[in-house]
Amino acid sequence: MSNPFSLSFPLLLTAGILLIQAHAETALQSSEQHTKNSHGLSQVAASSYVRPGHHGMIFESEDIANIGFIIGTECVAVVDMGGSYTEGMRLLQAIRSLTATPICYVINTHVHPDHMLGNKAFQQESTHFVGHQNLPQALGLVGDIFLDRLQTSKHSVQAATEIIFPDVLVSDTLQLDLGDRKLLLTAHDVAHTAADLSIYDPKDDVLWMGDLLFLGHTPALDGSLIGWIDEIEGLMQKQVAVVVPGHGPASVAWPQASHDLLRYLKGLRDETRVWIESGGDIQGAQEQLGLSERAHWQLF
Repeated sequence: MSNPFSLSFPLLLTAGILLIQAHAETALQSSEQHTKNSHGLSQVAASSYVRPGHHGMIFESEDIANIGFIIGTECVAVVDMGGSYTEGMRLLQAIRSLTATPICYVINTHVHPDHMLGNKAFQQESTHFVGHQNLPQALGLVGDIFLDRLQTSKHSVQAATEIIFPDVLVSDTLQLDLGDRKLLLTAHDVAHTAADLSIYDPKDDVLWMGDLLFLGHTPALDGSLIGWIDEIEGLMQKQVAVVVPGHGPASVAWPQASHDLLRYLKGLRDETRVWIESGGDIQGAQEQLGLSERAHWQLF
């Protein structure tokens, strides 16, 4: 896997988080309706719980990403933990409302702050933080920027928030043993970001995709447009019972849920190629490309 980072990465990341976005039809929800408990959790499988986010802009809203956890007989694995220490603490309290099983693993699906700034809430000697092999470099480039942005946001939830680097890195695939279940983690090539992980629980047949899958919320591109298309098309070949997206419903039907995102990404690819061939510039592209998708996504 080649190193995707360059000196332009921080600028691209900031632009990707705040701006680069476009658009496909409303999320295709799973036919099963999940009942939320008092902590806002949706149980999407026997041992998988999701705290669904709502559509909002990073640093302008709280609780915008889908975060959750998987309970095993010996260990709990947390899959993303929210956008601040406070949000992470709320997730920790939700976990403890269901189980006293030790939290052995905190898995960061990618670098974006709405998914990983809650790490600090889970920091203890017995817990390992897991991420893509590119995640440390990504955090080194933009972690302080994220903390600065959080400090100047309108929320007062950021006091104890820190950047926690992973101590377990995934370069290809990695298996984590929770006791009665073994999770398969996959490090993806550059796609939504340069540090995307997916998590598959074969026992419950659940695939956690992180922000490789957006539904409803305008997709933010911070890696490779072509790479993202390739990774989604590869994952479409996988037959799974439950998929958890990074933004959208707690769980969705697969591969149907990929259709809107792929339509958007491929449309943006094709329009960009035509734009470049016609001599168009970046400013004009930002103003003109992808407009046909406006009605299909929130936060366009």
